[in-house]
Amino acid sequence: MRPVDLIVRFEWATIAALAIVCYAMFGFSWWLFALLILVPDLSMLGYLAGPRVGAVTYNALHILIAPLVLLLAGALLAGPVTTAVALIWIAHIAIDRALGYGLKLPTGFQDTHLGRIGRERKGAAG
Repeated sequence: MRPVDLIVRFEWATIAALAIVCYAMFGFSWWLFALLILVPDLSMLGYLAGPRVGAVTYNALHILIAPLVLLLAGALLAGPVTTAVALIWIAHIAIDRALGYGLKLPTGFQDTHLGRIGRERKGAAG
C-alpha cells in the first residue's frame, strides 16, 4: 500500500473516531448506534436491479453530503435524534473509507473510486 493511501485511510479513521467521540459526548444511546450503524449498507439491495442501479443506490447513502446536512439541521433545530443519526451515518461512511471501501462504479460492486476491492491496487506495494 502506498504511503498516501495510508494517510487517507488514517484521515478517515480519524473522522470515524471523531464522530463516535461526539456521539458519546452527547450521551446518545448506544443501542441506537448498534441498530443504525449498518443501515446504509441496505443500499446494496439496489444491486438486485443490476450494477448501474446498485452503484447509484449505494453511493446515495455513502457520500457525506446528506449526513452533513442532517448534522447541521440537528444542530440548528436542536434535534438530538437528527444529530445522533447524522453522527452514526458519518461514522459508517468514515469506517468504510478507512477500510478502503470507496464509492461504487457502475461496472460492478467491487469496482470503486479507490480501486477494485479484493485485488491489489495498481501501484500498491506488496
